[in-house]
Amino acid sequence: MKRLARGLDPTRPCTIAMDRDWGEGVTAVIDVVGFNYRTPNMEEFHRRFAAKPVVGTETGSTVCTRGAYARDDVKGFVPAYDTDFPWWASTAEAWWRFVAPRPYIAGGFVWTGFDYRGEPTPFNKWPSVSSQFGIMDACGFPKDNWFYYRAWWSDEPLLHLFPHWNWRAGQTISVWCHTNLDRVALFLNGQDLGSRDVARNGHVEWSVPFAPGVLEARGFRNGRQILISRRETVGPPAAIMLKPDRAALAADGEDVAVIAVEVVDSQGRTVPTAGDAIAFTIAGSGELIGVGNGNPASHEPDKAFQRRAFNGLCQAIVQASKAAGPIRVDAIAPGLSAASITINAVPCTPRPSVN
Repeated sequence: MKRLARGLDPTRPCTIAMDRDWGEGVTAVIDVVGFNYRTPNMEEFHRRFAAKPVVGTETGSTVCTRGAYARDDVKGFVPAYDTDFPWWASTAEAWWRFVAPRPYIAGGFVWTGFDYRGEPTPFNKWPSVSSQFGIMDACGFPKDNWFYYRAWWSDEPLLHLFPHWNWRAGQTISVWCHTNLDRVALFLNGQDLGSRDVARNGHVEWSVPFAPGVLEARGFRNGRQILISRRETVGPPAAIMLKPDRAALAADGEDVAVIAVEVVDSQGRTVPTAGDAIAFTIAGSGELIGVGNGNPASHEPDKAFQRRAFNGLCQAIVQASKAAGPIRVDAIAPGLSAASITINAVPCTPRPSVN
């Protein structure tokens, strides 16, 4: 196989994803040894084969549900903290803290970027219909782990405080921050709850008795406050907000806009527990081709004119026709103020035909 591959492209090394038998069999033939999980085994392999490069061909596989912060075996939800993983895998933080300081490891391919239908993990039973490995849910809405990777795979200062702050009196909440700053101070309604030093490639956390109001994290670097992140107790659902990823589409019958749909309170803040059913109508030079909400146990159709919000969010995908003109999208739900946006389908240069 390597000889055939090199015949097509002699410029790049060959690798193989292995979940056992490192140092045996094809190890002598391939250029870069791939590890599917079993990350701690990389160290022993490197001791024996110091000249052989190593890469994580599948890594991580933390399972979590966007916007959920308690395990629910009946509904099929896993906490969005970086804590749960199948027996063969690890948390995001565990594998990256092992890999990051070892220069002989080239990095890793996280399984997975998005949740996907099938392989319902960790609940291989009704009503689960999709995996929960993703850094993002099936709609591309970020989970909290997205901010862990962004913090440590970017030089841009980041401070992400979670979970939301809509709870019940008497509950004690595990509060986390993903950040690449070096110290974080936490406040609840102005009361100092203490500071935490941030370990390299780690996170910080507190246990906080719930009280409604404002939870605020202040992030510091070299003693100077750099960022503030807040979570507020929000009101009940009051309105719908539509946020398209673009203002214009090519009128080619193919181009699409992805519209984030948020259920917000009277002050325009996303309601993190909202599950309202949103109905869509489309008029003009386009059509609705899909809806979603990222719920790993949802049995609603993806080809439909309505979708229930999941933890405050759902999604609509609109495709332009071949006629230029405006596309109007309206969203309604009982008891909520409706929303409307217009996306323009603009003339485009025809694509060359393929003979």
